[in-house]
Amino acid sequence: MTPSNFTYDQPASKPSHVVKEEQIEYGFIGKLQGLKYEYRPDIRDRATLERNFREKFEALNRVKLSDGEFVRLLDEIVTPDVFTAARALRGINAFTREDGTPLNYTLVNIKDWCKNTFEVVNQLRINTDYSHHRLMCSFSSTACHVCRLS
Repeated sequence: MTPSNFTYDQPASKPSHVVKEEQIEYGFIGKLQGLKYEYRPDIRDRATLERNFREKFEALNRVKLSDGEFVRLLDEIVTPDVFTAARALRGINAFTREDGTPLNYTLVNIKDWCKNTFEVVNQLRINTDYSHHRLMCSFSSTACHVCRLS
């Protein structure tokens, strides 16, 4: 079988339907702002994202975590499994503090849903153990809802 010399050039008379990723992101953020999400242009990296999450988590649960406790908490709640993440998001979770005392916490205000706030940030490029991911995040009280873009 010989390779084909046929090329798939788009005719010059047809308009291009190419949309830049930046335009899609801008439109997505705009849609979420229309749904009362607060746009957070100040969150541009993982450290700022985690600092924001920590502030929201501690305020919602009326607790002050040590740095070590916060790292352990992130290790426990961050998961690629959507089912596990959804279950943690909707329920009361347990965490053992450094001094051995239990901490029951929520990731969103499950008693008063109307008091949750929502935030959206631009894509973040976060290096993981397995690959580089671009993430778009939105927040509900403390929870970070992540849409993986690549």
